[in-house]
Amino acid sequence: MNHLTRHDHRPSRSNDREHRRQLPFARRLFAMLLYLGAALPGTVLAQKCLFISSYHQGYAWSDGVERGLRSVLTGKCELKQFDMDTKRHKDLAYIQAKGLEAKQLIERWQPDVVITADDNAAKFVIQAHFKDHATPFVFCGVNWTVEEYGFPFRNVTGMVEIAPIQPLLERVKALQSRHARAIYIGANTRTETKNLARFAQAAERNGIELDSRLVDTADEWLAAYHLAQQYDFIIMGSNSGIREWDEGRIRAAILPESRRLSITSHGWMMPYTMLGYTKVPEEQGEWSGKAALSILGGTQPADIAIVPNKKWDIWTNTSLLAASGITLPRNLVNKSKKIP
Repeated sequence: MNHLTRHDHRPSRSNDREHRRQLPFARRLFAMLLYLGAALPGTVLAQKCLFISSYHQGYAWSDGVERGLRSVLTGKCELKQFDMDTKRHKDLAYIQAKGLEAKQLIERWQPDVVITADDNAAKFVIQAHFKDHATPFVFCGVNWTVEEYGFPFRNVTGMVEIAPIQPLLERVKALQSRHARAIYIGANTRTETKNLARFAQAAERNGIELDSRLVDTADEWLAAYHLAQQYDFIIMGSNSGIREWDEGRIRAAILPESRRLSITSHGWMMPYTMLGYTKVPEEQGEWSGKAALSILGGTQPADIAIVPNKKWDIWTNTSLLAASGITLPRNLVNKSKKIP
């Protein structure tokens, strides 16, 4: 007797119960995340970090701060970046407009913490729009002091940028007997005006007469460098903001006339400077990233002390030193980073 096999596709009651017990994993996980996300906002769903740079990508200092920040925050929060580009565009109306644009971005995107780099973001974003606001801020790269911005606010902490001026001047005094007259050369910018003021104060304390030239163009800078050979030594401020700057042209022009020791606290000025004690921008970014993570973890900004940077690198420029005939102590050269 032939028996026909019947295939019934309707699930049995027991199979139906088993099917309901074994909902697809993705669906169950999604439901769980929705529940936990509502119950514990910010602990399961990704938190948002906004980085506002005063300057632009491609500027050595800003790039270093960004590297340090990303090394800490990558994978820890959703990180968005806004560049104000106020080093290349220095007129007040532009800077204020960028500050307002940053404010609108914050209001629209609602980040859990905002990190800012350098003075213009501190002045035209935090001070102008977010004093004692619910949004927490971590600043870095603010030169020398935060007094002019009224910090600390209850929603603000950060790292102040301090150049190793006294160690530099002490090194010059140890290297050469003639050090009574110096000149400072830099860009005609807000930041360089602040830097010059600090060098002037330190020079006075050390019995050094300090002249200065803050310039707008590369030709003006070269003229100032030519004049600087009449002084005992040269302090190199930043070139950022000087128009028509070309590294190859500047290096070729200064090499044959460099007769006086030049010093700097800016790493990107080492192609044009003999000796540098330079700030480390990555330190600013790393510290800010760690402070941001603490805030995301529940720490209040007011409970994180505002601190100065603590690190610097030693640099020497071998080609400029050789051209000038200036010899630095071997132990200093050996432990320095070198620009050929």
